[in-house]
Amino acid sequence: MKLSIVIPAHNEEENIIDVVNKIEQSIDFPHELVIVNDHSADATAKLLDALSKQYNNITLCENKLSKGFANAIKTGFYNASGQALVPIMADLCDDLSTVKIMLDKIDAGYDVVCGCRYIKGGLRLGGSKIKGFFSCFVGWSLFFLLGLPTHDIANAFKMYKSEVIKAIDVKSKGFEISMELALKAYYLGFKITEVPTIWKEREKGKSSFKMLRLLPNYLKLYLWAIFKRLTG
Repeated sequence: MKLSIVIPAHNEEENIIDVVNKIEQSIDFPHELVIVNDHSADATAKLLDALSKQYNNITLCENKLSKGFANAIKTGFYNASGQALVPIMADLCDDLSTVKIMLDKIDAGYDVVCGCRYIKGGLRLGGSKIKGFFSCFVGWSLFFLLGLPTHDIANAFKMYKSEVIKAIDVKSKGFEISMELALKAYYLGFKITEVPTIWKEREKGKSSFKMLRLLPNYLKLYLWAIFKRLTG
């Protein structure tokens, strides 16, 4: 099964070369890199052009929609040609050794494989304790309330079969897209599982994740999921 790795990149001049080189050094099975320049104002676009000449499996895309993580991810998914799709952050926070484990689960028949930081073998290193508490609470509470087969619903590090993405009408505008995709996949009857993964805070550059601004979007999805269970 062909794998497409989607990398959204907004002002990642400090990280983008390292992340692409590490992916190419770590992932030794066939894959394509779909890299989305998300309205970068630094040297990201220039560096991506150079990388595309270095590696022949890179597809470069421009997010022509409004700036933001959700639109960058949607652009990457739209331009991907693989039967399995996984976003990897351009800040090197995701554990690349998890990718093969995820793909094995997809090959075994699962439709969505969630990287989980909050089960045995998983870990969250660094970052805001408030964000960590929030993502852990949301994941574990929906696991108990809905029977959702993951404890880390908010984590963006998930692998999807392409038909899952095609089946979902995405409404998200920001980072909550990862939660929306998994919740809607669950209610559409797709087969979901999780694998432990280690997440670490970025060492370079600046995150565009703003907790207070995004909290209402996550809360809306959280309540929607519970209401759907109660009324379904």
